[in-house]
Amino acid sequence: MAHDYLIIGAGPAGLQLGALLERAGRDYAVLERASAPGAFLARYPRHRKLISINKVHSGYTDPEQRLRMDWNSLLSDDPDLLFTRYSDRYFPHADDIVRYLADFAEKTGVRVQYDTEVTRISRDDNGFTVTGAGGGVWRARTLVMATGVSKLNVPAIPGIEHAERYDTVDTDPGSFTDQRVLVIGKGNSGFETADALVENAAVIHVAGPSSVRLAWQTHYVGHLRAVNNNFLDTYQLKSENSVLDGTVEDIAPRPGGGFRVRFRYARTVEKVRELEYDRVIACTGFRFDASVFDESCTPALAVNGRFPALTPAYESTTVPGLHFAGTITQSLDFKKSTNGFIHGFRYGVRALHRILEQRDHGTPWPGRDLAAAPEAISDALVARVNRSSALWQQFGVLGDVVTVSGGTATYAEEVPVAHVAAGGLGEAAHRFTITLEYGPHHDTVDPFDISIPRVAENDAANAHDAGYLHPVVRHYRDGALTATHHLAENLENHWDLPDVHVQPLTVFIKDRLANS
Repeated sequence: MAHDYLIIGAGPAGLQLGALLERAGRDYAVLERASAPGAFLARYPRHRKLISINKVHSGYTDPEQRLRMDWNSLLSDDPDLLFTRYSDRYFPHADDIVRYLADFAEKTGVRVQYDTEVTRISRDDNGFTVTGAGGGVWRARTLVMATGVSKLNVPAIPGIEHAERYDTVDTDPGSFTDQRVLVIGKGNSGFETADALVENAAVIHVAGPSSVRLAWQTHYVGHLRAVNNNFLDTYQLKSENSVLDGTVEDIAPRPGGGFRVRFRYARTVEKVRELEYDRVIACTGFRFDASVFDESCTPALAVNGRFPALTPAYESTTVPGLHFAGTITQSLDFKKSTNGFIHGFRYGVRALHRILEQRDHGTPWPGRDLAAAPEAISDALVARVNRSSALWQQFGVLGDVVTVSGGTATYAEEVPVAHVAAGGLGEAAHRFTITLEYGPHHDTVDPFDISIPRVAENDAANAHDAGYLHPVVRHYRDGALTATHHLAENLENHWDLPDVHVQPLTVFIKDRLANS
């Protein structure tokens, strides 16, 4: 059973890549240990409400723009394979996406072998060998891991084995009635769990060493979302619940039942304090599981060992031919952009597919020819940035690229900007990239504090100081950055005003082509 490409995992990323390879007519197989796709989402989140938005009524008629507000659909040519047809809830039930993924797999014809658990992966000069629990063996020149973060991230706390875990804790709030509960972890899983217990538990403490980061301030959707932060109200309005800033030093059972927890506060000079609870729940996130690799191809890890270390081509930094897709690619933009989520990595997977097509089959990155004139280039950039979903979702990570060489211009869409910098599109005399980006200090300023000065809407002269999402155009001469141009931010994200956006950009491009 030899293939050109072997994908491990039939979650959203594995199905997305499989569908692209299927459409391209490539030789591939997908191995999935569960009996159906989307096994992780069949179990998580535990309380079954997704935090990925599903805005059915967006006001857009353009399918591309509609995807900006649809964070659950995968990419296909079939208009019936949009998640907005499966639920009209803004925060959908997780069972709906499991149903959607099953239909996506069937209708796109992705070749998945279910009930196939991979137990060992090795590599030699001819490629990868994958062994299954049932004795099956597969070989492939290129291996793509799309397994997600399948392993619970367990902190090194003495006595952590006494804590219940997010993956197995009883989700019936009634079982916590009149109890004192400690939730370890200040992410969405921790607050999701705490919020579910508010009506039943007597006291709930949510603890962790880092500050609570609110997604509406940082613009990172993996930080605490409003849909899970009602608990903060109960804390600040004195309702017996608290958020504790500091570290859990150890957990020990009490002779009479329950637990004694020694806690060290981060913001006081108070010594370690002993706290008592009936239940302790660890909600400390997940990590990539690299245990299936033998010593011939164990990939280097990043972000405290939670994710594989990657090149801009989504390839292991230490194992050639080993690529990654989906949420496990977030080492490329950890807590900055959206590779960790479907609405981001669906475009990352498409970029990976284009990289493989370019490398293995000589297929150029999809593009179109343009007149090598400033006005034509400016118009093309403005038109795309005003409708693109990929640039909108993967802000600062994916960009459109205009290459000008020898009097001709080529427009390429949705290229990882780090891949461009690494020479992925080859050399060029002139190259313009356009990305959507927030200002450098956007995550430290309270956007609702009207006492803080900010750049005015449509202020072209001060666009470089804008804090909100706006287009940024960079010019490279023979690979070296020569200049950067910011388009003014706009309340409704319409960056196409002739005098404010188009004309200044045209002048910038004309100047760069003439003087560098």
